[in-house]
Amino acid sequence: MRVVFIGPPGAGKGTQAARIVDRLQIPHISTGDMFRAAVKAGTPLGKEADGYMKSGKLVPDSLTIAMLRERIAEPDAKRGFLLDGFPRTVPQADALDAALRADDMKIDVVLLVEVPDELIVARIVGRRSDPDTGRIYHLTFDPPPPELAGRLVHRKDDTEEACRTRLGAYHSQTAPLVPYYESHGVLRRVDGVGEPADVTTRIMGALGL
Repeated sequence: MRVVFIGPPGAGKGTQAARIVDRLQIPHISTGDMFRAAVKAGTPLGKEADGYMKSGKLVPDSLTIAMLRERIAEPDAKRGFLLDGFPRTVPQADALDAALRADDMKIDVVLLVEVPDELIVARIVGRRSDPDTGRIYHLTFDPPPPELAGRLVHRKDDTEEACRTRLGAYHSQTAPLVPYYESHGVLRRVDGVGEPADVTTRIMGALGL
């Protein structure tokens, strides 16, 4: 099964992606991880992408697609894949569809995890991370033990201002993918509010599992 995962930042996609790929036994492909792996391996496309990243430029869509085609041709993606972080725009979705058609493939399901903006803000602004263990707590939903309070860190990208900026970018750039994939008949909407286990159950139902 070939799946694309979309939804606002802070919707819990990372948690759910790990559960989906474990259940389906397919790789979780994020563009960031893909770039880093290609650069580390020193592939021709990795070297080209590294040049853009080192100069602070965005990797062109055409190069991202070429790297993605390389990645999904690997043996572990034979049963399918979960694509996270790409496409982010309708032109990228068009390019992805064309590339997959060239390889006689198509996206089977696009999962949209829906969470209201105000809950997203509450989730993100309340996060605190433990620099010693890497554990992430939430002041309301998953409070840290009192003895750890002094060492927890509030990341600068977890402020309300940064969160609303990211949400704005999502609504202007990525949200148009919703009608795009609806028109292709592959979009499945999932309520992302509630306990993670409940959201996982909804996702599996949307996948027909």
